[in-house]
Amino acid sequence: MTDAAQPSTPTRRIETVDALAPDTARDVLALLGEAAATDGQWAVSEQGRLNLRGGARPGVRHLLLYVGDELAGYGQLEDTDPVEPPAAEFLISATRRAHGHGQALGRALLDTSGKRLRVWAHGGHPAARHLAVQLGLSLFRELRQLRRPLDGGPALPEPVIPAGITVRTFVPGQDDAAWLAVNAAAFAHHPEQGSLTQRDLDDRKAEPWFDPAGFFLAVRGDDVVGFHWTKVHRADRLGEVYVVGVHPDEQGSGLGKALTAIGLRHLADQEKLPTAMLYVDADNIPAVTVYERLGFTTHETDLMYRTES
Repeated sequence: MTDAAQPSTPTRRIETVDALAPDTARDVLALLGEAAATDGQWAVSEQGRLNLRGGARPGVRHLLLYVGDELAGYGQLEDTDPVEPPAAEFLISATRRAHGHGQALGRALLDTSGKRLRVWAHGGHPAARHLAVQLGLSLFRELRQLRRPLDGGPALPEPVIPAGITVRTFVPGQDDAAWLAVNAAAFAHHPEQGSLTQRDLDDRKAEPWFDPAGFFLAVRGDDVVGFHWTKVHRADRLGEVYVVGVHPDEQGSGLGKALTAIGLRHLADQEKLPTAMLYVDADNIPAVTVYERLGFTTHETDLMYRTES
């Protein structure tokens, strides 16, 4: 979320829709891209950007803020968690900030959610913190982006794979169901990651960055029991530990550490990238400790705010 609250603008209007027409989706993506170039990070996550395309999605609504005929702001509300309040991301065009549009869009999201809302502020900018206070939201979650050098700094560890497990790369179509099953088991406690569906997987496989050569599966017998999916941000020459997951039956065996090392070595040796990054919740102390021992340090922080109810 991006903006600071100021007096309202009479020509402002907000439309709420369940699906975006293709031309509107392109306009929203252009707005997001322009804001990202100004702010240094995306105000709407990868999943949120994927939600713009392909018609309606269960639980997802789009809020479009216009000043006159100009698309000046965008908000997305996702109400798919059976327990937690709906989650939102939103932004105002860099050229339209400081005129109260952010507060208006935030209040529209609150109204649409029934006054139960969680909101991401990527980068944790001071203006976003101020807006959260204006909207009556409290800090709830801290997500850290960690980075480490791949062409210097601490040496990458040698992967030690537990006995009976082999590691191979993902085969699109063949491994989809098995990966979805182990992902759901590994992230049963994590509603965002653990609830991914075939459509979500297909969305990612259709992205230009998708490369099965960097998607590693750990297999015991005929069962997929863990994985490390890497991602390459080629324009930034940046590799990502996109997601590492281990089936609960294999946790504590060292498999997660081995898979992490395999992926990092792939990014360093095959992709020849100078830096790796990942996201981790600040309160996941065991994971933060493991990554810090691998040479990762905090690069930036995303904050989530929520209503008290």
